[in-house]
Amino acid sequence: MSNRLISLNQVKAASMRVTKVNDEVLTATAAIVQIGRVDIEMLKRQALTNPRRRIRLCAHPDTADRLHEMLIVHTRGAYVRPHKHLNKSESVHIIEGEVDVVFFDDAGAVVEVVRMGDYGSGRKFYYRVGGPLYHTLLISSEFLVFHEVTNGPFRREDTVFAPWGPEEADTVACAAFQQRVAASIGGGL
Repeated sequence: MSNRLISLNQVKAASMRVTKVNDEVLTATAAIVQIGRVDIEMLKRQALTNPRRRIRLCAHPDTADRLHEMLIVHTRGAYVRPHKHLNKSESVHIIEGEVDVVFFDDAGAVVEVVRMGDYGSGRKFYYRVGGPLYHTLLISSEFLVFHEVTNGPFRREDTVFAPWGPEEADTVACAAFQQRVAASIGGGL
């Protein structure tokens, strides 16, 4: 399968019915949520237009659901501030792209790196974490498309950002942090 983007006319044929929550979050509205290549290409194009270079499609109807399933697209260089989830598990399945998922202890030391890619890449394509561990993503491909599942309901206070991870507004510090982490794990961005 080619990694090229398909034409704008094909993107307009996307089959998903969605509600826009904001520029980065869409919610599927169909009783049976179906996602195909054209839909993913549309999400990629939308991710490129967002300041944080990402978008997610929630397959669950609202934040109060007990199970949250999301198709998420990030572009290379998108910064994911190290964070952990309280009282939640999280699983990720890579659909397209390559990423190093870096897990940290509470002081910011790297404790594990999961080098991930789609099934055909030969890398790990799935992980599940059952407890609160700080983690970030170092995306090495043009796009990273993944399916994430976690338990709901969504409450902002359940996501704890690492105090040693730069805030997203400081783009210079974020880029330096990503480079520093990549160098420490022998990876590249």
